Amino acid sequence: MALIDGICGLHPAVVAGLAFLFSVGFLLQILGCALYNNWWPMLTGLMYIMLPMPCLFFGSGDSGIFSSDGGDWEDAAKFLTGFSSVGSIAIPAILRHADLITAGAMWIEFIAFFVLLATVVIFQRVSQEDNYSYY
Repeated sequence: MALIDGICGLHPAVVAGLAFLFSVGFLLQILGCALYNNWWPMLTGLMYIMLPMPCLFFGSGDSGIFSSDGGDWEDAAKFLTGFSSVGSIAIPAILRHADLITAGAMWIEFIAFFVLLATVVIFQRVSQEDNYSYY
């Protein structure tokens, strides 16, 4: 229990809920490929890997992604993160337009994106609130 309490000071139920949401998003990502026996939609997985990189390299971590604080490098990091998130939506749409994937796979990929996005937004909001902290 002490190990879980140390993760950003979040309540263990919040950590479990976020882990469940992340697992559902990842499962949907894989199901979008496996159900239609076409692994082209896994290209969005590359965008999910690239998504946090600008904030890791240029962002400071003191301010969240929703704050207006920060300098030019943090603004550039937020822009590149937004660009990558739009790419996560655009890749399945482009693949569908090129008839490389079916409409069902595209919609499952969209749902997976929004579940993973909700996970990140909830984590960002909850980690900034003091209500969930034990300290």
